[in-house]
Amino acid sequence: MDLTYPAEAEAFRVEIRQWLEDHLPDGWFEPGFSMDAEAKAQFQKEWTTTLFEGGWICASWPTEYGGKGLSTMEAVVLHEEFAKASAPLRADFFGDTLVGPTILQWGTEEQKRFFLPKILSGEIAWCQGFSEPDAGSDLASLGTKAVLDGDEWVINGQKIWTTQGFVADYIFVLCRTDPEASKHKGISYLLCPMDQPGIEVRPIHQVDGAAEFTEVFFTDARCPKENVVGGVNNGWNVAMTTLGFERGTSATTGYRRFEKELEVIIDKARENGKIDDPFVRQDLARAWSKVQIMRINGLRTLTSVVQEKKDFGVAALGAVNKMFWSEYHQQVMNLAIDILGTEGQILTGDPDVEESVPGYGARRTSNQYPASVLQSGFFLSRSETIWGGTSQIQRNIVGERVLGLPKEPKVTEGTK
Repeated sequence: MDLTYPAEAEAFRVEIRQWLEDHLPDGWFEPGFSMDAEAKAQFQKEWTTTLFEGGWICASWPTEYGGKGLSTMEAVVLHEEFAKASAPLRADFFGDTLVGPTILQWGTEEQKRFFLPKILSGEIAWCQGFSEPDAGSDLASLGTKAVLDGDEWVINGQKIWTTQGFVADYIFVLCRTDPEASKHKGISYLLCPMDQPGIEVRPIHQVDGAAEFTEVFFTDARCPKENVVGGVNNGWNVAMTTLGFERGTSATTGYRRFEKELEVIIDKARENGKIDDPFVRQDLARAWSKVQIMRINGLRTLTSVVQEKKDFGVAALGAVNKMFWSEYHQQVMNLAIDILGTEGQILTGDPDVEESVPGYGARRTSNQYPASVLQSGFFLSRSETIWGGTSQIQRNIVGERVLGLPKEPKVTEGTK
């Protein structure tokens, strides 16, 4: 790790901090600050407009497309200062962080002019159509098909684990457009409107009653011919770009959600006396150490991006980091349930109150299963070693790209 923040980035840091102090509610930076439900709702309603007017939504985008044209280090500083102030940046992860930057890199000028302003203004909400029931970690095995019919693509198939499927206006979806090509070569990346008869969205209910995940079914759904990003049958390369943006300028702030969550767990241990157990203290110290490792790994990732290092590679660092934090989170949430003890075996959440799960934001449980904040965090952690690339896949990436180990042998038909 060899990284120095340039003087212009530090000057920008002062500008952001001043803006936050000028625009956040009075008392925000004072210890113990809180808002009642009505004030919080009003703040959430107005804050996105305030961010938009300040130019902080997608600020790293070029000025001709509505951004501020920030450098990589300025964008990092922006995320750091908002995180330090616990001030929310707009939470349109799929539009701002994934498909928007993908369109910037791969899209036609017409696609940029049409979609980017609508992402900035919040006019279009997005969801991601990558995973399928039989194509998760092996994404290139996807079976959803798109066939060109005049000026439109006709899509048939199914996607799963589609977050925000119920509220999205568009889905960026991977489809097989050349069944004769090798599995990585015959895929296209389409921007498909969701509000049409050929698309059905079904909720996937989780144990605590939440249903942010959905299944999306395509039955002769229609997508304009010109909505292919990056060219026909080049969707695999475009999709890898999208997945790369997921770990971009948040590299030095991603650890903070685990830091905040650990503080909640430690407070619970103090409250019920478990903090006096030397084994619990040892496990909490181990968890704190791992959070600090995440912080350092984030700086290593940023160093590789800024200095364009090729010896280790951003993709490999991303695999190491994803594997590390997802497995850590399952471990620390097991510890949280142990600290809760018998309280962890009963449902203590309030279904009438929208509580904030550390690192995830607002989450409302159901009347049938009113889980507490830590219980919800425990349930969520179960999925994290799967989505975004399973731990097994991450280990393959590290083995092949970092350690130089041979690739796994291919299983051929007739192999016993």
